[in-house]
Amino acid sequence: MPALESTARAGEVVLVVAQPDRQQGRGRALGEPPVKTAALAHGIPCLQVERPNTPATIAALAALQPDLFVVVAYGAILSRELLAVPRLGCVNLHASLLPLYRGASPIQAALLDGRTTTGNSTMWMDEGLDTGDVILQREIAIGPDETAGELSARLATDGAALLAETIAAIEAGTAPRAPQDHARATVTKKIKKRDGHLDFARTARAVHDRSRAMTPWPGALAEFQGQPVRFERTRIAADGNAPGGPGAVGPRGTPGGGLIVTCGEGALEVLRVRPAGKHEMDADAWWRGLHNAPDETPRFTPPRSEEP
Repeated sequence: MPALESTARAGEVVLVVAQPDRQQGRGRALGEPPVKTAALAHGIPCLQVERPNTPATIAALAALQPDLFVVVAYGAILSRELLAVPRLGCVNLHASLLPLYRGASPIQAALLDGRTTTGNSTMWMDEGLDTGDVILQREIAIGPDETAGELSARLATDGAALLAETIAAIEAGTAPRAPQDHARATVTKKIKKRDGHLDFARTARAVHDRSRAMTPWPGALAEFQGQPVRFERTRIAADGNAPGGPGAVGPRGTPGGGLIVTCGEGALEVLRVRPAGKHEMDADAWWRGLHNAPDETPRFTPPRSEEP
């Protein structure tokens, strides 16, 4: 947890507040949030609450007489009463260049929109959804084939450094307050499993951007011969349109060259896949290992159901 590490280096962290333990994975075993694991490893006590705005939680936090709240991806809007608890206020680290991409999925939204840059913002929190005055921002470039998981990791590292700078500025009394231009604001939604379903009638650019935006979760999903296949690594094919209509698929013909999938405009090169019940593998190795002979025109199709 880079944000916790940088905050702990910048000052004394007396408490971490986290979401409750939740069921995880196929076995549905109860697992703790990563920030709780990191906090306990550093000897920092952790309070887990589903709803932070209850009178009991507000009273417990007020009893600590905190100087500052630092909020990172908590998943709840803090009430006016809770925001008023810390002496210096509440700051939030958000993975976009506000006012763009407020809300739950700024990283995925930037990739879906085909953006070449994004960044991190720190802001003074208010009662709105990522509407507070901006303190600091830092822009970073997005790689043309970068996935949400890869971009998230880079933003986490960059955001931790930005958060440390923000805390230092607050302690020095020099942290700015730059009001957001609310007329330029965009708001993102929570990602659902169905958002990973691929539609090959769309352009290769749109399919590629959705594929990388939904990797690793919920996964970029298609079907082949009635079986789900996740696309783990894609890129836009340099040679443009391929024959056979949307979803038609065939090997590039060179080892490690991937599969070419026709889209509504242009074609996608699929380099890595994860078939149902198997580990991630090279797409051409999966293709060579198919036991059933493909149809006359082998084709990927959009998934038919909500669940893979």
